[in-house]
Amino acid sequence: MKKSASVLLVMLLAGCAQPNPDLVVQKDVDLSKYAGTWYEQARLPNRFQSKCAGDVQADYVLQSGSVLQVTNQCRLQDGSVEVAIGEGRLAGGDSTSKLEVRFAPSWLSWLPMVWGDYWIIQLQDDYQYSLVGTPNREYLWVLSRDKEGDKAKVQALLEFAEEQGFDTSNVVTAL
Repeated sequence: MKKSASVLLVMLLAGCAQPNPDLVVQKDVDLSKYAGTWYEQARLPNRFQSKCAGDVQADYVLQSGSVLQVTNQCRLQDGSVEVAIGEGRLAGGDSTSKLEVRFAPSWLSWLPMVWGDYWIIQLQDDYQYSLVGTPNREYLWVLSRDKEGDKAKVQALLEFAEEQGFDTSNVVTAL
């Protein structure tokens, strides 16, 4: 009888555990320093990049204060380049590390579902490396200013992501 009660208590407590505690993000992101070109070093697989074969990069241009023009591009298997142009904005609150990005047409920007989370989790080496993800831990990117990033720094960011609850076992790397 005691053993059953203990097992039941453990199961109840496990059910109360929060599977995704709040994601730690970088404090005080300076969007003007974040703007510029970033090269993807690693990512969790996702449907919207499924055709990308390599040379993934993102260009951010700071528009008015906290709005970013976002241009993503990648090389496809046939050698052609796919380009997507979107917009980034602060997600609300006072955090400059929690952004939302949309690639849908601007006339749809009033729909919440066209905006995706883009949280800057960690910056390293004075804006030379960036770890970006979503609070549900489904999307993750390691970016660097150099086309070929430092493997040790990329690995350190992936280890930090794993500590934050991301499953990095399926990570696709550019290295």
